[in-house]
Amino acid sequence: MELPVWFEVATFVGLTVLLLADLAIVARRPHEPSIREASLWVAFYVSLALLFGLAMLAFTNSTYATEFYAGWLTEYSLSVDNLFVFVIIMARFQVPRKYQQEALMIGIIIALVLRGIFILLGAVVIERFVWVFYVFGAFLIYTAINLVRHRDEDEDYEENAFIRRMRKVLPITQDFHGAKIRVSENGKKMWTPMIVVILALGTTDLIFALDSIPAIFGLTREPFIVFTANVFALMGLRQLYFLLGGLLKRLVYLSLGLAVILAFIGVKLILEAVHENQLPFAGEREPISSVPEIPIWLSLSVILGVLIIATVASLLKTRGQFAAPGAPDVDPGTARSVPTGGPEAAAAAESRIADEQDEDRARR
Repeated sequence: MELPVWFEVATFVGLTVLLLADLAIVARRPHEPSIREASLWVAFYVSLALLFGLAMLAFTNSTYATEFYAGWLTEYSLSVDNLFVFVIIMARFQVPRKYQQEALMIGIIIALVLRGIFILLGAVVIERFVWVFYVFGAFLIYTAINLVRHRDEDEDYEENAFIRRMRKVLPITQDFHGAKIRVSENGKKMWTPMIVVILALGTTDLIFALDSIPAIFGLTREPFIVFTANVFALMGLRQLYFLLGGLLKRLVYLSLGLAVILAFIGVKLILEAVHENQLPFAGEREPISSVPEIPIWLSLSVILGVLIIATVASLLKTRGQFAAPGAPDVDPGTARSVPTGGPEAAAAAESRIADEQDEDRARR
């Protein structure tokens, strides 16, 4: 069964209007959201995703709805991992708290555009070359191993090459000028540090997408489902950043849980590639029916189960620690020694943020 064209068009129109309205609200009144405001927005976007899955169930079929939920959960959990790196970026550039929301919003919109291009390219490649699942599967397993290896990494890193290049090419002011990205200073047009922050957020998310997009293609081959799962996962990310606050520092086992999920999907991709039995150098071949395909309901169950276990284990491990509300805060010195790209960076950031909190608690 194909997805109804009217459903796809209506979805894209609705999401575009929602994003533009969200951007207008943020631009009109820059501020640090309260816990109540952030909670309501996160609840709104999560409810919207759940309702969208029910709409898919009503207008398409249960398979598409289950694929959406599995993809959304995977992308949402990986997006939460993004937050560790976003915390580091905000601290590294010392972005004033009241302007962090707008920086996040614009960075996320850039990330959505870049992810959309990446998804279209991925869909074309998979449609023509099923054997690429071998590559995706191996890459996800490799990433899962690196997530575990980099959890306790303690060495210095530099910004990604694109951001370093922008710093050299663009004339940038020393200080922020509100949320503006371009100002006139001494009669000369200058960029503000906000442009580097926004580009850092957008390009860093794209590095995460190199892992998350292959992962979700392991759950569904429908580009529409892949894209909408990404949109719903990223739309509430800005408010989640302000809601989690100190709780973010308590999710000490999140990267391990994500490693299990990525490894599971990597194995699923390889099994699918073996089942279809198509190789670029072997011509058309018959599928191998004896090799099992992991059903989507099992994938959804594993993803949900692993996330619950990782979250509960993290909270038990850090019980008694105070989770302060509001935007997470990290010392700029700590931020400069933590990587800002990819899941491996998030694993290192997760460990470093937790260590900083332990040191603060010990001093008190």
